[in-house]
Amino acid sequence: MLRRRDPRAEAPRPPRVRCRQGGGVSDLGPGTGPLAIGPATPEEARLIVAWAATEGWNPGLSDMEAFYGFDPEGFLVARLGAEMAACISVVAYPSGFGFLGFYICRPDLRGRGIGKALWDAALARRPLASIGLDGVVAQQANYARAGFVFAHRNVRYGGRVAPPSARDPQIEDIAPGSPLAAAVAAYDAGVYPIGRADFVRRWIAAPGQHAVALLGGDAVRGWGAIRPSTDGMKIGPLFADDAAGAAAIFAALAVVADGRPLFVDPPAVNAAAVALAEAHGLVPVFETARMYRGPAPALDLARVFGITSFELG
Repeated sequence: MLRRRDPRAEAPRPPRVRCRQGGGVSDLGPGTGPLAIGPATPEEARLIVAWAATEGWNPGLSDMEAFYGFDPEGFLVARLGAEMAACISVVAYPSGFGFLGFYICRPDLRGRGIGKALWDAALARRPLASIGLDGVVAQQANYARAGFVFAHRNVRYGGRVAPPSARDPQIEDIAPGSPLAAAVAAYDAGVYPIGRADFVRRWIAAPGQHAVALLGGDAVRGWGAIRPSTDGMKIGPLFADDAAGAAAIFAALAVVADGRPLFVDPPAVNAAAVALAEAHGLVPVFETARMYRGPAPALDLARVFGITSFELG
């Protein structure tokens, strides 16, 4: 998810960043020290999640375990001395597709060009054929100027769901490293063909994550996962062949939520996904614009009842 820029007073105007050729070090003006841009350390990666929580994005508590482990070089920060001033991620998948997220500048440093300098550096470091992002609707014009094209809306639904009394007998829990986990990764590739099998493995194994699969005969017909987040529990992904399968997976995951606030992010273009969220009394609480620079991946949106995350697609 990308940060929302609030209107700000223009006087006095703070000094802006001027980057040297080649990137890396910038000058913020007398007494402020140099701005250095480089990969995030593990400690800074944890701080990125804390910043995302402060922005109200409700990140999963263990999301960075999967994100950073999958592509540590994809997380970039701007530093003023020893302090983090801004962050961004452009995570690359083996297919040549990337996803941009966690674009945040520290509130007291906004309006100085730090975020733009970091944005430019991140995209220069990752000259990928295609990059996606989920941005707040109000920022669509800014991302369009950077070459990103609107694809569809993703809407976050939230609320409390009464845990179902029983779950479908075709639902099975997914143990990390199991043959079922490998089968789920193969199914996932049919829905989101970007080469993310290693990420799926890490996602299933992340602390606090609970993943389930819907089986039909010997085949996987869908899968989903739920994890603790800042404000409750988040489902993502929720992929299924049809609405009935998605409902069975949702019900199994709602049991794990056990009455706590529950959130899921369906693409608005999938009417059945929206209907599933609304049927359980969930209401829209936030939305983003999915945008791509370069060719969009062949995402099978008819089988997407909840995206994985706003940060990695």
